[in-house]
Amino acid sequence: MKYIVTYILGFIILVSCAEKVVDEPENLIPKEKMTEILHDLAILNAAKSGASRKFTDSGIDIMEFLYAKYDIDSTQFSESDLYYASIPLEYQTIYKDVEARLGRQKDTLEAIGKRVNDSVREASIRRNDSLKAIKEENKEKKPITTSPE
Repeated sequence: MKYIVTYILGFIILVSCAEKVVDEPENLIPKEKMTEILHDLAILNAAKSGASRKFTDSGIDIMEFLYAKYDIDSTQFSESDLYYASIPLEYQTIYKDVEARLGRQKDTLEAIGKRVNDSVREASIRRNDSLKAIKEENKEKKPITTSPE
């Protein structure tokens, strides 16, 4: 009897998990486009946290900018976000894609920064070597004078 109750409860839980919590909106933003929007949103929010005054002074509203860029409206975004959030595995996939894309961009920027730093360091070493060579050359050219004693 105990096993039958367990199986019935398991079946009920399984069926209830498969039930759609939120119906798919008519103007659902495709998954790829939603990933792009959330990627841009993450970058813009990070930029705003570092330079909030610039955003305030310029009057830039992040969400309005994204709505214009992706030709969507706030309702479409909200409904699509709610729909994807109601499907946890789908939502997780979207956010993992955003995270992977941000990681690749971070790696690229770090590699560029390293190359720039290496170039600056190399130029500095060459400059210092040139200055040492000039100083040594000037020492060799100076005549040795003796004091008349």
